[in-house]
Amino acid sequence: MARVKRGVTSHAKHKKVLKAAKGFYGRRKNTIRTAKAAVDRSMQYATRDRRAKKRTFRALWIQRINAGVREVSETMTYARFIDGLTKAGVDVDRKVLSDLAIHEPAAFKALVEKAESALV
Repeated sequence: MARVKRGVTSHAKHKKVLKAAKGFYGRRKNTIRTAKAAVDRSMQYATRDRRAKKRTFRALWIQRINAGVREVSETMTYARFIDGLTKAGVDVDRKVLSDLAIHEPAAFKALVEKAESALV
C-alpha cells in the first residue's frame, strides 16, 4: 500500500487556526500550539457571550423603558407599565418599547396612558 504524507492536511489545519488567531497578541497569533489554545478559548467565550449579550440588551431596554415611563407619568413604574400593557391587550416587545421611548415620545406617551387606563 502506498505511503500517505499528511503535510498538506496539517498545513491547511494550521493555516485555518492561524487565520482565526489573527489580531491576537504576541506568540498567540503565529505559533500553532499557543494559537490553537487561544482560538479554542476564544470560541468558548464567543459562545458564552452570545447568550450574555441577549441578557445585557434586555436589561438596557428595561432601563430605557423605565426612564421613559417615569418621565411621562409620576406614579407609573416599569412593572406597573408592563402590567397595564398586558391588561390592555397591547403586545409589544421591550426592544420596540425602548425604541419608541427614545425616538417617538408621543407614541410612547399614548402607550403609557393606555396602560394607566387599563390599571384603573
